[in-house]
Amino acid sequence: MQNKNNLKKVLLLLLVLVAINLIGSRLFYRFDLTRDHRYTLSKTSLEIVAQAKEPLIVDVFLKGQFPGEFKKLQTETQQILEEFKARNSNITFQFINPLEDETQKDTLVQSFMQRGLTPVNVTVNDRGKQSQEIVFPWAIATYKGKSTKIPLLKNIMGASTAEKVVSSVQHLEYAFANAFNTVLTAKSKKIAVLKGNGEMHDLLMADFIKQVRENYFIGTFTLDSVAKKPNESLAYLKKYDLAVIAQPTEKFTDEEKLVLDQFIINGGKTLWLVDQVNIEMDSLYNDSGASLAFPRDLNLNDMFFKYGVRITPTLVKDVMAAPIALATGEKGSATQYTQYPWFYAPLVFPSSKNPIVSNLDGIKFDFASGLEVLKNDVKKTVLLQSSPYSKLVGAPVEVKLDMVTERPEQAEFKGNGNIPLAVLLEGSFHSMYQNRVLPFDEKTFKTIGIKNKMIVVSDGDVIRNQLDKNFQPLELGYDKWTNKLYGNKEFLMNCVNYLLDDNGLINIRSKEVSLPLLDQEKVYAQYSFTQWITVGVPLMVLLVFALIFTRLRRQKYAR
Repeated sequence: MQNKNNLKKVLLLLLVLVAINLIGSRLFYRFDLTRDHRYTLSKTSLEIVAQAKEPLIVDVFLKGQFPGEFKKLQTETQQILEEFKARNSNITFQFINPLEDETQKDTLVQSFMQRGLTPVNVTVNDRGKQSQEIVFPWAIATYKGKSTKIPLLKNIMGASTAEKVVSSVQHLEYAFANAFNTVLTAKSKKIAVLKGNGEMHDLLMADFIKQVRENYFIGTFTLDSVAKKPNESLAYLKKYDLAVIAQPTEKFTDEEKLVLDQFIINGGKTLWLVDQVNIEMDSLYNDSGASLAFPRDLNLNDMFFKYGVRITPTLVKDVMAAPIALATGEKGSATQYTQYPWFYAPLVFPSSKNPIVSNLDGIKFDFASGLEVLKNDVKKTVLLQSSPYSKLVGAPVEVKLDMVTERPEQAEFKGNGNIPLAVLLEGSFHSMYQNRVLPFDEKTFKTIGIKNKMIVVSDGDVIRNQLDKNFQPLELGYDKWTNKLYGNKEFLMNCVNYLLDDNGLINIRSKEVSLPLLDQEKVYAQYSFTQWITVGVPLMVLLVFALIFTRLRRQKYAR
């Protein structure tokens, strides 16, 4: 009788297990039990990966001997990719050790660098012993022959590797979703780089153009045609979704302003990068080491005033500044360079929670002007501002290189800081030509626009990339003189994506992830104790359980 009951229980258990497996094969659900829901993909990410109808291959170059922080990045990367794969089986990924063949190490490193996959040198600490390892924190997504690179490690100046990893993990979903969107989605939005008013040369913003071209169509639009055919020029400009105005140096005519105004009123997005003071670093490299900074009249004040901002003819002097490298003498045949803080180059670390600047690295400005936010019906968000220890210097003013020797007092800046440098405007803009005589007859003229967005930055050099000795563009944000990489490129790309993003991809950047990391000093100090806790205690518990189980079994059958 007892055997029959046991057989029934076994058969019932088998039936339940078979039923669970059948249900599980038809129904799918993953439970994210993490407190910050780091493995729960956003609706936007799910919509993007659903477009992959053929194999989407992800090669991740995070395989090998890493310190604990990079192991964490490796694990988190695998987890998020598994989540993507679970949502679409067409997504496949593999982890690759690019330096597995030591004989080809130098060649492979050079090959990766030529593709823009810059390696990172990390120090591996093992109980006091240090060794250097090369890590490639990159991935490549490929779909139908189209590929794009994915940065897995965010660069943060002055941050430890652990801090960089935490920040990077927060952006893994965005990094992969943005890359998948790039290879899966056909280009549709069009960007116009405006010319005709002394704007920045394309070579000096080449890295920005190159990066933008991965997701959008981009071309030049010259406002010179407005003088002869204003109506046709306006109609042609309306075909673009975004206009980038990078460091104009010549006055805008009323006709040109009307074309831009009606482009904005009809829903065209704009990214303004404007210098209100005329001064460049190159003008200081002369025998006197000085130059006069004077106001620049672009005839745009009334236009910005109507939209809700004003760029003042001032220079921002900030104690929180990026360095410059100056020649301080010679040793043999090699010139010696020393880095000094340059107070007219504010180094801005964003504090806003807006997804455009959330968790960005420091952004470098050069001779930025102050922005004033005015009252009207348009919503304004200050994206970037100077440090609390900054002030405005009115133009005209003489700027000298020897100011690097200054040691300003903090009291000099008290109560003058937090000056806006980049502002996002959102809402229905009113035409600056409302209740005014139009400079040319435009039958489609509107006084109030549809919902729209624009970003105004009070410095054109934010978009400028340096050139190497062969006059080839370097990466935007990289300073070859100080060997520092700033967050300018990511900031500008976020601006473009936010202005043109209709599917909410940019909002994934604001996702917060709490990532616990080990305290290395405590681990080393308590290494033996930690080993005993992690290895010895489980074995002791297992031994005690075995003894108790054996004793109970003997008592049961001894009867």
